[in-house]
Amino acid sequence: MNTMLRKSVLGIAGLAFTGGVFAGPATAHAAAVDAKPVAVVQADKPGVDTGKLIPHGVQGTQSHIKLNDEQIGNVKAIIAATKKSGMDERAAVVSIATSLQESKLENLGHLGDRNDHDSLGLFQQRPSSGWGTPKQITDPQYSTMAFLKGLKQVDGWHDMPLTEAAQTVQVSAYPHAYAQWEQQAADLVAQHWNN
Repeated sequence: MNTMLRKSVLGIAGLAFTGGVFAGPATAHAAAVDAKPVAVVQADKPGVDTGKLIPHGVQGTQSHIKLNDEQIGNVKAIIAATKKSGMDERAAVVSIATSLQESKLENLGHLGDRNDHDSLGLFQQRPSSGWGTPKQITDPQYSTMAFLKGLKQVDGWHDMPLTEAAQTVQVSAYPHAYAQWEQQAADLVAQHWNN
């Protein structure tokens, strides 16, 4: 690799790391969050434009959970469905943050007495509200495509804070809860979008 290209790649990676360190939550429990760069730039693979991931900045205190292999698989399924729908990285961030809030990225079946009505799947969609059959809603690709179809119908969703865009689709009893997952969702999209 020539010297100019190496310096450029190292400079961009350094900026990405600095941005990840300084853009993280500044709360008392922030130490629990893994400190990783938001995006890694590789010479052979274009990086994600991190400015698109959180265009409005995060709102409020951010939450973070450690994900298992199944949850990471669901992240990848959401990203694949987002690409299939022709939508961008920001749509994936909104989708993943919504799923983090609704199910912690777990493809939930019927939870008996703990169930919210007939809510199922990654996005806790309800068959009785027209989201699809139980089998469809518990298919990560289908449920993501259904969520994204709703998001596409929201005029100006790209210019809204994440929590407003998600709430317009989901109509949750806790409309501001989606905001707390924006940073982790953006980190996941940056990590997995080009895989």
